[in-house]
Amino acid sequence: MTENNAEPLLQGRFAGRLDFQQLVRDALACAAREGWREMILSDADFEDWPLGERAVALSLQDWSASGRQCILLARRYDEVVRRHARFVTWRQTWSHIIEAYACPSADELELPSGIWSPGWVMQRLDPPRCVGVCGSEPQRRVLAREAINHWLAKSTPSFAATTLGL
Repeated sequence: MTENNAEPLLQGRFAGRLDFQQLVRDALACAAREGWREMILSDADFEDWPLGERAVALSLQDWSASGRQCILLARRYDEVVRRHARFVTWRQTWSHIIEAYACPSADELELPSGIWSPGWVMQRLDPPRCVGVCGSEPQRRVLAREAINHWLAKSTPSFAATTLGL
């Protein structure tokens, strides 16, 4: 399952902002290494995600390829633009494989916060304290995807890759 001495992704509970941020880094590196075909990143505003870090940008770049798909779901993206310049640049470059949606009417604690893939999921159950669970159990993945789909159905396209001036 792992190569280059990479650790397998966490299965179980995590707590704290530093553990959460490391888990995001590890998951995106794993996505690149294992060639995940699809992933969803969901959070109210991605404020405390490490998306602007060089290592994360490199993982996303390594993951990006034809036939891949990334869905972003948030209440709003102003914090992403303000805090994560490398991520915004990556999103612009790879806009053809990234769909971004916003659900501004969602309560920030109701919108799922985490990463979903067909083989593994990470969910922050208490985003302010960065407490959550992750794993590859089929039921966990299905329930997480259903929760995300619920909010995607209420959302609209957002976070344009480019802005057109008049």
